[in-house]
Amino acid sequence: MTVARLRTGQGLAAAAGAQILLLTALSGLAGLGPAGWLAGTAYLVGLGVLLTAATKHARIDSLGPADLVTSARAVLVGGVTALVVDRLWSGGGPPAPLVVLAATALALDAVDGRVARRTGTASAQGARFDMEVDSFLLLVLSVHVAVLLGPWVLAIGALRYVFVAAGRMAPWLRSPLPTSYPAKVVAALQGVVLVVAAADVLPRALAAALAGTALAMLVWSFGRSVVWLRRSARSRPTVAGAERTPAAGAAVGSGRRGGLTAGRRVAAWVPSAVAGGLVLAALVAPDRLTEVTPGAFVRIPVEGLVGAAVLLVLPRRARRVVAVSAGVALGLLTLLKILDMGFVAVLGRPFDPLTDWTMFPPALEFVDGSSGRRTAIGAVVAAVALATTVLVLMTWALLELSRLVHRRRTAAGRSLLVLGSAWVLCTLFGAQLVPDVPVAASSASALVHDRVVQVRADLRDQRAFAAAVGTDAFGNRPGDQLLRALRGKDVVVAFVESYGRDAIEERAFASGIGAVLDAGTRRLAAAGFSSRSAFLTSSTTGGLSWLAHSTFLSGLWIDSPQRYRSLLSRDRLTLTSAFRRAGWRTVAVVPGTTRDWPEAAFYGYDRVYALDNLGYRGPDHGWPTVPDQYTLAAFERLEHARPDRPPLMAEIVLDSSHAPWQFIPEIVSWADVGDGSVFDTMPAAAAPPNTLWAEGPTRLRPEYRRAIGYSLNCLVSYVETYGNDDLVLILLGDHQPPVITRRGASHDVPIAVVTRDRAVLDRIRQWRWEEGLKPGPQAPVWPMDAFRDRFLTAFGP
Repeated sequence: MTVARLRTGQGLAAAAGAQILLLTALSGLAGLGPAGWLAGTAYLVGLGVLLTAATKHARIDSLGPADLVTSARAVLVGGVTALVVDRLWSGGGPPAPLVVLAATALALDAVDGRVARRTGTASAQGARFDMEVDSFLLLVLSVHVAVLLGPWVLAIGALRYVFVAAGRMAPWLRSPLPTSYPAKVVAALQGVVLVVAAADVLPRALAAALAGTALAMLVWSFGRSVVWLRRSARSRPTVAGAERTPAAGAAVGSGRRGGLTAGRRVAAWVPSAVAGGLVLAALVAPDRLTEVTPGAFVRIPVEGLVGAAVLLVLPRRARRVVAVSAGVALGLLTLLKILDMGFVAVLGRPFDPLTDWTMFPPALEFVDGSSGRRTAIGAVVAAVALATTVLVLMTWALLELSRLVHRRRTAAGRSLLVLGSAWVLCTLFGAQLVPDVPVAASSASALVHDRVVQVRADLRDQRAFAAAVGTDAFGNRPGDQLLRALRGKDVVVAFVESYGRDAIEERAFASGIGAVLDAGTRRLAAAGFSSRSAFLTSSTTGGLSWLAHSTFLSGLWIDSPQRYRSLLSRDRLTLTSAFRRAGWRTVAVVPGTTRDWPEAAFYGYDRVYALDNLGYRGPDHGWPTVPDQYTLAAFERLEHARPDRPPLMAEIVLDSSHAPWQFIPEIVSWADVGDGSVFDTMPAAAAPPNTLWAEGPTRLRPEYRRAIGYSLNCLVSYVETYGNDDLVLILLGDHQPPVITRRGASHDVPIAVVTRDRAVLDRIRQWRWEEGLKPGPQAPVWPMDAFRDRFLTAFGP
């Protein structure tokens, strides 16, 4: 068969042109700078010199189809090299372009060999070219990943070059090696692991564990090659002039024929090893991101021993049914752990399988509002793909292990005896390789047990909560006996989103936000206002603000979606409905509400102002949309400034301090707020939400501090500008933000009462709250559900 070939010079020119085009594209799409261009150009020159020298040495004047595919891969590797150097020089950048180029280069590695075989153009020179491109890609990727995980990762890329250098001093290391399938698997695994680590989508501890495992396999593969070469050198004279260098990690057995047999034998064990690793990881993996360390996986799970024993004694058909069922169950357990990781990181508590399903739609709305519709759709697709992949992999793993147990019944029985004895001994002596992580593990069973107990508690809680809702000392009290001491006052309850105790006590925030509160206290005092402050313990943390709002207004502890739904279905006097019953006009200003809000009828609002009827025409930088100053200005225009109105009771939610803290505007003159278009010229955050959050708490904390300071300053400025003798402001947070607070932070949030009327403060003197907007460390702490009854009592008859 005649195969079209390209002259070497033409091929090099085409590769050079493609490399320049790729670097140009990366400049526009990925912000490739001068350092990247210099590295890419140096790589291109080096590639041209070496390839020219190699083709002249081999007396080759043209490139075949497979060589052209390898050349394309070399161009992609040049792009990876440029990006890695550019990221090192500039200090960082999005990983997506690098990952895409590297993954494409790895995928094409399976193409050039197949093209060479089908076209009959396979050659030693082409194989060497392919191998050198692979080796250099691993080296460059290891440099990039070393920045993330540590310099030890460089060993993955450097080991092959160390092997070559050693061959210069020990000629027997340059002898040919037979093809080895396990070596190819190990070599391919290095690239996959490095690309996954470079993507930076896994917890650093898990990525380090994967890279460490890959490095261990590579060391084993090289060591195996060295052993075989040494034995071969002793059994026969070294062939003069043998120059073929083994591929990265090439490994063989005790001889050419025996090596192939050993290779097939090792390859046959690879699926079983992968299946065993998946099952082990699923059983012993922690359900908290902070606990994911390599040592957490060096354990003996009792559930695995029991499962293996069951598979060992079952007949073939029953064994298959049990393996499939166990695989699905193990997949669900893995997904539960993943959900726990997310919930603990964001909400400070594990996932509740009975009640927390209703939280996914609001979470998706948040992603849609903060990062865009494409990101939201991508998140849904990724979640479905992850769930499907986990279930399929775990089912396959259990089936593979069941076949292994059946084939190796004697060995499986002995292994169970040894591991079972080790588990008992480790349990008796409390063996630990990592502090507080016992080697003898039963964490999977404990997790399932805890969830069963949790579901039972949820079911019992439904009955207990129904009884609590019906018990209300104020429920039947007539309006003329409610809130007498506040007659004629305008009462504003302002929730500051994510304003928690750590905002005024944690070192990262305290100086900035504390200064805002101290200055606010002085400014209000200059305007004739006094304030008293304390703490409330919120029923939620990290999100689900509506649980805190309902707890505060209803006087019941609402800490789950189940309780929230149950509350809305019943008749309960809220603070809002108490004011309404006593003759106040009740309004809610909730700019973050973008859809129908049927809960308004339960709370007892006469009017609700949401995003669609606030008249906002300013910029939309994602969630949250409306700046707090506009929210307060709209309340003043639409309600507070209206003549001949009854006294107001308003709940106002200030969302600017809501994550992801990407748009924190400046405070302008209240006369200039208008329809919000004044904020058009104010930029959003320096980086998009995905970038901010990818950089972690250190990057997020300054943005959070600025956002809380902005919200508090808006309130103080509003009171200075529009406050009068009849205004009573209740300022409080809804929950702490665990993603940036210290570990083990409480659920406490600050609360303050601001007024000019000393009689109002006299009514709450017995509360012993502290003076000023900022409560001190010894300030009183109440459960949030206690506020309603104490407030109604203090201002009642």
